[in-house]
Amino acid sequence: MATGHTDPRRRERIIAATLDLIAEEGVAGVSHRKIATRAGVPLGSMTYHFSGIEQLLRDAFGRFADHIVAVFDAHLAAPTDRDQACEAVTDLVHVLSEGSQRDLVLSQELYTLAARQPVYRAITHEWMRRSRVHLEKHFDPDTARQLDALIEGLTLHRALSREPHDRALTREAITRITTTAGHTEPA
Repeated sequence: MATGHTDPRRRERIIAATLDLIAEEGVAGVSHRKIATRAGVPLGSMTYHFSGIEQLLRDAFGRFADHIVAVFDAHLAAPTDRDQACEAVTDLVHVLSEGSQRDLVLSQELYTLAARQPVYRAITHEWMRRSRVHLEKHFDPDTARQLDALIEGLTLHRALSREPHDRALTREAITRITTTAGHTEPA
C-alpha cells in the first residue's frame, strides 16, 4: 500500500470510516482521532484531506446520499411502464426497510443535522431532487414528489415497526398515489 499523501485510497477510507462511526456512535461520537484509527491512517491525514470535521461530515454525508440515489437508480432504471415502475417502487421500499440498519441510522443522523443546519439541508435537498429525477422517468413531478415522501415514510415505519406491514399494503399505498385523478404520464 502507498504511504504518506500518495495513497490514492486514503481519502475514501477516511470517508468510509466516518460513515461507519456515525452509524455506530452517532455524529456526536465521531472525532478526528477515532476516524483516523478506524481508517488506519495517521492523524495528520485528517487535516491533509479535510479542512476540518465539518468538511469531512459534509463529504461523508454527500457520499452516503450518492449511495442511496444509486439504490433508487438500480430499482427505477429498468421499468418500461407505469405498472412495472409501481412494482419497482414497492421493491425499493422493502429493500430499503429490510436492508442495512447502517443506512437507516445514517439517514436519520443526516435528517437530524439537516433540521438544524442549512449546509446539511442542502445535501438532503439535492438527495431528494436526484431521487425524484429517477421517479420522474415514470411519473409526473407531483406524483414523484409524493412517492419520494411515501418511500421515506414507509421505509422508516417498516424498519422500526415490531410488525412491519406487508408488501400488499406498500403496493396499495403506491397505487393510491399513482392513480389519483389529475396525474398524467411524464413527458
